[in-house]
Amino acid sequence: MLRVRDAMDRDYARALDVPFLAGLAHVSPAHFSRIFRATFGETPHRYLQRRRVERAMFLLRHTDRSVTDICYEVGFNSPGTFSRTFRDIVGKSPRAFRCEGGVVAVPTCFTMAWVRPASAPTGPEAADPDR
Repeated sequence: MLRVRDAMDRDYARALDVPFLAGLAHVSPAHFSRIFRATFGETPHRYLQRRRVERAMFLLRHTDRSVTDICYEVGFNSPGTFSRTFRDIVGKSPRAFRCEGGVVAVPTCFTMAWVRPASAPTGPEAADPDR
């Protein structure tokens, strides 16, 4: 299942159908759909739609390309389907999402803490984990 999910993440813009994905997992299409949903909590189709919308969200925020261009780039075949799916997942239309602005400002202290690499403790902390 992880191999299939990785393929969906990598090739989200391609037309990926259940029989093709089931072939990657070496199971029947019906069994694949059941196992995928049990494993990841959503159907393969919904997972693929969500991945496409996530990519579209990035493109809407960071490029000035038209909504229609983005729709086709992320793998949707129709702007209407794209807008409806986007609204279902995000809660607003693609145009409204773009108009609400760029990335939300975050205080520098949060940014620094978030991007700081984690390191193994050295010295007395390493010897006594309850400290």
